[in-house]
Amino acid sequence: MILEPKTIAVIGGTGAQGSGLSLRWARCGHRVVVGSRDMEKAARVCEEMRTKAPESTISHASYTEAAAQAEIVVITVPYAAQRASVEEIRQHLDGKILVDTTVPLKPPKVARVHLPAGGSAVAALQELLEESTRLVSAFQNVSARHLRDLDHMIDCDVLVCGDDADARETVIRLAGDIGLRAWHAGALCNSTAVEALTSVLIAINMRYKVDGSGIRITGIPDAKGA
Repeated sequence: MILEPKTIAVIGGTGAQGSGLSLRWARCGHRVVVGSRDMEKAARVCEEMRTKAPESTISHASYTEAAAQAEIVVITVPYAAQRASVEEIRQHLDGKILVDTTVPLKPPKVARVHLPAGGSAVAALQELLEESTRLVSAFQNVSARHLRDLDHMIDCDVLVCGDDADARETVIRLAGDIGLRAWHAGALCNSTAVEALTSVLIAINMRYKVDGSGIRITGIPDAKGA
């Protein structure tokens, strides 16, 4: 169990990635609030999580209620819903860390890199938010299927981008809590490269008929930490 539990709102927490992150954070001792627009589905997903992690603290609420309760808010909605979701909760983000996991995939050609206006999905959020909101980009390259499988040790690093080094460090610790190596990957603008990697990994998955390719950072001694 962790020493300093946080209250984490996972917006879109009933989806594949959101439910995986929620489950793993709850299992290790964080208090998780699953933000959803479908309360029946959220209740069902939360009950499934409690079955897998009986000692966990998991609840569900609307997007705005979840964000209001949390210290850290994580956006795990599809790209098409990203902006509207953040607009909905932004009044509850003052002074908080907002972690954006969005990848600008453009169906049906999700294996091809699509860079939106501004260069990245997270860049569009900066114009919506007050300066007091500490915006971080992370978790784009981790397999959702592997996240939901608690018996699977995820062999994938997390690249964390943001203009606030302390906020990046907090997110790196959150990744470490669920067994992931995470690294400071520089300013928020560097998220362009991280987001683009997801389409590259999808192409690799398709070519080699796997569903969980990832990335590893080499050349840094583990003793240095993340």
